[in-house]
Amino acid sequence: MRTDLDTLTFGRRLRHHRKAAGLTLAELGERVGRPAPYLSMLENGKRRPRPPQVVELAEALGVDATDLTDPGAPSRRAQLEIELERMQADPRLADLGLPYVRPSPSLGDEILHTLVDLYKVAIDGLALSGSGRSGLRQANGAVHRWLTDRGGYLSDVEAVARGMLQVAGHSGTGPLSSRNLLDIASHLGFEIEAVEDMIGGVRSVADTAHGRIYIAQRNELRTRQARKAVLQTLAGRMLGHGPPANVEEYLRQRVETAYLASAILIPQSGAVDRLAAAKADRDLSIEDVKEAFYVSYEMAAWRVVNLATEHLGITTHLVVSDDSEVVIKGYANDGLGFATDTAGGIEAQPVCRRWGAVTVLASPDRFDVHAQYTDTPSGTYFCVTHVEPDRPYIVTFGVPFESAQWFRHRHTQRRHRSTCPDPACCRRPTPEQAARWDGHLEVSVRTQERLLGLLASDLYPNRSDRRVYDLVERHRPETESRFNRPGTASVPPGSRSAGA
Repeated sequence: MRTDLDTLTFGRRLRHHRKAAGLTLAELGERVGRPAPYLSMLENGKRRPRPPQVVELAEALGVDATDLTDPGAPSRRAQLEIELERMQADPRLADLGLPYVRPSPSLGDEILHTLVDLYKVAIDGLALSGSGRSGLRQANGAVHRWLTDRGGYLSDVEAVARGMLQVAGHSGTGPLSSRNLLDIASHLGFEIEAVEDMIGGVRSVADTAHGRIYIAQRNELRTRQARKAVLQTLAGRMLGHGPPANVEEYLRQRVETAYLASAILIPQSGAVDRLAAAKADRDLSIEDVKEAFYVSYEMAAWRVVNLATEHLGITTHLVVSDDSEVVIKGYANDGLGFATDTAGGIEAQPVCRRWGAVTVLASPDRFDVHAQYTDTPSGTYFCVTHVEPDRPYIVTFGVPFESAQWFRHRHTQRRHRSTCPDPACCRRPTPEQAARWDGHLEVSVRTQERLLGLLASDLYPNRSDRRVYDLVERHRPETESRFNRPGTASVPPGSRSAGA
């Protein structure tokens, strides 16, 4: 008998097979020598049966014991009933004082479905409770400290990546092939289908009923992005992620998801060997990692950050920004003085205009490697900056001066001085400018996107969006997929869970 037997699912399967046999609770009780109230508690998931009882019940119903212990719900209706029971038991909803609703047979399917959707909305909202500006900043700062304390390296996620690469038969060197990706998806119970009508703003859609992941056609989504999209869709299952209890856990899961995708696309074994050899030759370069594993420059830079401190003994910093000169994503364990919010987060903070992330915009070689040294109050730093040509991202990777000796572009003559986060460095006008222009300037800013972000309660499509339902209906297979229970396949060594 399964040691991880879920009592709710077992109960629904028991009820399903009892009714299929045309038996009442009392009649089944006579066959197994158990009172009807006890069997009712089993069917409602309130008691856990012992292995001999499962065998007795299966024999009485004329089915195999595995028919009762199978982890999948016996029907869509039963699955909804199980979801409602679990959601009502969620401790996060206790303070709402909601009355218990028993998913009895008299509760219509449409009402049951509506209740489940309403509870999903309530739980999603509570998962991000406190995600107002103050709460979000606190959570974001905590995640920054969590990642920095680990030197950017997540050993448990690396272990999951190694296990998945074993499943795919990947050696650890060279790009992950389409065949490797399909093998990973198949192992987790999914097949991948590219569609031409993907919803705007959606990376992918997973149909767990038929074991399908829909992504945009290659002419709409480049190969590098497509591999990342599929892996990030599956990452929660590989890592055993459940619904986040709060906004900090939600942000941490996002970091782990992105980390796992890069750790599979840029395997640790092959990347460390390549980086160590390049360091020995004093020829470290983000571009080489990008080309060797066929990933974006940004992913290559993040992967070097992940591995540099743990395996090369080099502390680093990374800034992803855009032409608005604010940090979109960032990391540092090398002491660089970022501007931070009150909780220590660096996202949405201004980028120093003396740093390579901004000076590159005025450079004639802005789409080539832009290397420079920057003198700061905390020391001198070497950095390389790359402007992603297919999206408005500027990626800057840097190290302290003493580590520049290991990098290819260390001989650059560019040098700037920064006193940031001191606002007088590059944000406040000089006294002369203020005296000349104060009271004589008016600025009209672009506010539409910012207002949408502040006002929209659901700017991007989610699982309740009608367009998602329409998409999967259009592409639903005529016959049931052989991958009809995603997440039930055995998970390779190193994985934290068999599925989310």
